[in-house]
Amino acid sequence: MAPSGIAATPEKKLGFEFEPSPWGDFFIEYEPKPLQRSEEWMMTRADKLKEDVHMMFNTSNSTEGMFLLDTIQHLGIDHLFEEQIHNTLSKILENKLTSSASLHEEALRFRLLREHGYWVSPDVFNKFKGEDGTFKKDITSQPSGLLSLYNAAHLLIHGEPALEEAISFARHHLELVSSSLKSPLAQQVKRALHRALPRSCKRVETLHYISEYGEEEGHNPVLLELAKLDFNLLQHVHLKELKAITEWWKNIYDHIGLSYIRDRVVESHTWAYVIYYERWFELPRIIIAKMMLLITILDDTYDTHGTIEECRKLYEAVQRWDESAVSLLPEYLKKFYIELLRTFKNIEGEMPVDINYDIAHLKKAVQTNVTGNLQEAEWSHKNYKPRFIDQVNLTSLTVGAPTVCVSMMAGMSDTIMKQALKWTADVPDVVVAAGKIVRLMNDIAAFERGKCNNDVASSVDCYINEYSVTSDVAIVRIGALMEDEWRTLNQARFGNRVLLPAMQRIISLALSASFIYDNRNDAYTASKHLQKTIEGLFIKPM
Repeated sequence: MAPSGIAATPEKKLGFEFEPSPWGDFFIEYEPKPLQRSEEWMMTRADKLKEDVHMMFNTSNSTEGMFLLDTIQHLGIDHLFEEQIHNTLSKILENKLTSSASLHEEALRFRLLREHGYWVSPDVFNKFKGEDGTFKKDITSQPSGLLSLYNAAHLLIHGEPALEEAISFARHHLELVSSSLKSPLAQQVKRALHRALPRSCKRVETLHYISEYGEEEGHNPVLLELAKLDFNLLQHVHLKELKAITEWWKNIYDHIGLSYIRDRVVESHTWAYVIYYERWFELPRIIIAKMMLLITILDDTYDTHGTIEECRKLYEAVQRWDESAVSLLPEYLKKFYIELLRTFKNIEGEMPVDINYDIAHLKKAVQTNVTGNLQEAEWSHKNYKPRFIDQVNLTSLTVGAPTVCVSMMAGMSDTIMKQALKWTADVPDVVVAAGKIVRLMNDIAAFERGKCNNDVASSVDCYINEYSVTSDVAIVRIGALMEDEWRTLNQARFGNRVLLPAMQRIISLALSASFIYDNRNDAYTASKHLQKTIEGLFIKPM
């Protein structure tokens, strides 16, 4: 390896091929089997069930409403009851639980309120502690309460040692009893110990919970039937979108002729879907998926293919953002550059007239992304390993988080669209935190997979190099840094309440990373790891 600052040769980077997409044209040609009932019948039935659920909300007290809300969220049908949820949260906030409330009830109230941006002090758990300040032993015989405490405590912010203690206590005792639990609690505890509920990808968790809920004692058949109907109805919506975007991508992929890039349209749409799965958010879903695909092309060009001179010219062309700049580029990048500009023009031209989304912010985010891509390429060209903090600060942006977050704002309501878009485009701490979580999970997965020769030094490499530690130590310490970023995201919920919907979507980007990079796999790049989940989300009805 050449010493830092010595220029590498200008030849092409060594050839590297990503594995092909396992999906190909599948979703273009796929015709789902007819369901037992017509779509019209399903929608009529779902409307009737929603009326029944409205009645449940109207007749429940604050504690009953709390459990109803939790179940509805877990089943993934909370988007159908926004007004009822708002009213229920107000009741839960106004009515504190009695001194005789169980650990499960107190922890559930804590989690629901914090998730929705209402501050609750961890002191509510003091009644479950003895005079020495530690948790009483009698609660160790309540596995559902321990699970609830464990999940709730993961909404901690900086400087809450009491909740750190709660996590350690609950985890220890859940591990002791996990082998003796019955279904479905056993599966829920297993998943939580792998990744706590507030850190898990909501839509994937829903996939599990719908199949388990019927086993729960006292489950509500109305909620279960509605959840299955809604899931199947949404599946049809998303299949149509998958077909359309796969056709769009196939045309572009074949036209630009860049054989070295990752072909990941289904994976990009799936990633967008787990962030924005609700029926009426087709626009942000499509924008997010298209931005992910464009960022992937740029990333693969900078990382695995382009010479340093080609990288510099691509940077210059993207900053100019004009068709005349195509003359700067090598022949193989010209078609891609024209498609990049055309995609933005089409997004702008197809924007509904009632949506006040300024695409200039999105263009600027992509230009900033490419600025970072070039810096990484310059480091790689010089065989330079930056300081760990410098590498993370740069690559948490080039991972695409700011661009994706700006894309997300297309789903905001008109009342906050302009404010949310400008705020997100300025890359606030919550966007940086989400980006760091995505980047660090990505880098750990890539390190475990093994780097290709062309890769720029990852955060794991830089940490090992700077602190002279083993990879195992580096990954543990990086995990601790990720925990800090999770706490930053939790803290963000208690900031500007007007922007809470925007913050929740940005947090969902970090949550989606726990799905894409689960078990230290990069399932976006090695997409075989996503295949079973994609089948569950889009192919197999409930």
